[in-house]
Amino acid sequence: MYKYVLKRLLYMIPVLFGVAFLVFTILSLTPGDPGTIILGITADPEDIAALNAEFGYDKPFLVRFFNYIGDIIFHFDLGTSYQSREPVINDIIARFPNTLLLTIFSLSLASIVGITFGIISAVRQYSVLDHTCVMVALIFASVPGFWLGLMLMLLFSLKLGWLPSYGAGSLKHFILPTLTVGLSSAASLLRLTRSAMLETIRQEYIRTAKAKGAPQGRIIWKHALRNALLPVVTTLGTSFGASLGGAIIAETVFAMPGMGTLITTAIRQKDVPVVMGSTLFLALLFSLIILLVDVLYAFIDPRIKVKYQNGGKSRE
Repeated sequence: MYKYVLKRLLYMIPVLFGVAFLVFTILSLTPGDPGTIILGITADPEDIAALNAEFGYDKPFLVRFFNYIGDIIFHFDLGTSYQSREPVINDIIARFPNTLLLTIFSLSLASIVGITFGIISAVRQYSVLDHTCVMVALIFASVPGFWLGLMLMLLFSLKLGWLPSYGAGSLKHFILPTLTVGLSSAASLLRLTRSAMLETIRQEYIRTAKAKGAPQGRIIWKHALRNALLPVVTTLGTSFGASLGGAIIAETVFAMPGMGTLITTAIRQKDVPVVMGSTLFLALLFSLIILLVDVLYAFIDPRIKVKYQNGGKSRE
């Protein structure tokens, strides 16, 4: 197990390097330069050139890229924002807690609602409750996130005045964004859990347990659910990692200062250090989360733990 974890950690190095090179290349190919964006197109060309030289933007592409990578490796420096002139790590520290809270709240809601009703729907297949759950899940999976967020804002903020419509000053500010992100994720989890449970409860060992007179609850919660959890855990892990990139739609609709709005604003302003630093930070977190998901497989299914110990492979 330890060898497998160490190997995966080493694999992250070329992955992060590839992500950095890809993002840096895309930013370099986009039109415009920081000096023009900051000073405006009517500014003196000499002032624009001087500002670009200050940022090092007048150097060749590969020189700028390897200088940036060198600062990260040798100085643990993610760079300085072109706009605020503050270290990028300060922007990340200021914005990331909001995105992390939104991600935790929304996925907690999605897990509780999606997994619970997915199990109930599978156990009571073809019942009225099953059809209702599937229909509601399809509706929320089809509704665009920005539309759902706007409708929630109109109802609970403008009409009823119960909840704030923007910002992240208190836990009340997270309720509407959490519903916006969580309901859509819950719909996907419900359908996935239902499908996994239906496949599991039709296995021979479940029939054997029923034939031996095992209680229905024990069969569902101990035998069937444990084996049906693998695809659910995978989806939760990838969803958590992706949401850390910023639930951009929810953050934009509710004007929430998070990682999503930080990156999108930096892209529009050609703030290369902020985009690069934020992307690498989130790529590292995503890689660690996927590694954690693979390690959790060993605790859910002992057969996978044996594979880790024998060959260091998480899947065949």
